[in-house]
Amino acid sequence: MFAEVLTIGDELLTGNTVDSNSAFIAKKLTERGYWVRRKTTVGDDVGEIKAVIREILGRKPEVLVISGGLGPTHDDVTMVAVAEALNRRLVLCDDCLEKIRAFYERLYREGYIDDPKLNEARRKMAYLPEGAEPLENREGAAPGAYIEHGGVKIFVLPGMPREMKAMLENEVLPRLGSRKFVQRKLLAEITDESKLAPILNETLKRFNVRIHSSPKGFGRYIGIILFGESEEEIERAKAFMEGKGIRFEEQ
Repeated sequence: MFAEVLTIGDELLTGNTVDSNSAFIAKKLTERGYWVRRKTTVGDDVGEIKAVIREILGRKPEVLVISGGLGPTHDDVTMVAVAEALNRRLVLCDDCLEKIRAFYERLYREGYIDDPKLNEARRKMAYLPEGAEPLENREGAAPGAYIEHGGVKIFVLPGMPREMKAMLENEVLPRLGSRKFVQRKLLAEITDESKLAPILNETLKRFNVRIHSSPKGFGRYIGIILFGESEEEIERAKAFMEGKGIRFEEQ
């Protein structure tokens, strides 16, 4: 199963913010049994976002996770772009509006803001693409959205890491089923990656695993990550490489 990740924000392209969201999302999707085929970043531009979404949908991943651009300011245009990319209208989600109202009233009671009224900027966050299912934001104001379109499960999440992580864990992963990958991190006691390469190639042909190698420098270890659908297959692949003379330590 394949997935793609799209992160949105001018701050990611200027280098003012490090894109930790895509790494977190990719890690969780991999653990859940998806190969993340691409990660893409675009700025806060409706046309750019729309074009990239359509490009991704053309590759037919099973899952697309989008993060960023759901807030109340002028540059938060992700929901508009998603709706246009899917040829859907933006419609008001009444339940979302009530939750946004309650969120700001709580902030007012706790002394964080001086006005709890729903202005246009706050109301803006309650609009979702037609047919989308709202995703609850337990850490902030803006709801996310879940849309199935052309066989692709599309999840639209906030960009704030705390909000994104909570929504991914509570709203996205439960919708992706229970299949999981097993990962084993090892250190191979071999100093030259070129000597390890043919052993890795043979292992990949014999076993249903994926392997990532990361050299630590000549004269030291080479890091190995084994990905598989079962501990048993991981163990068989590891034992095969050990039979070829590779010694491992657990990372």
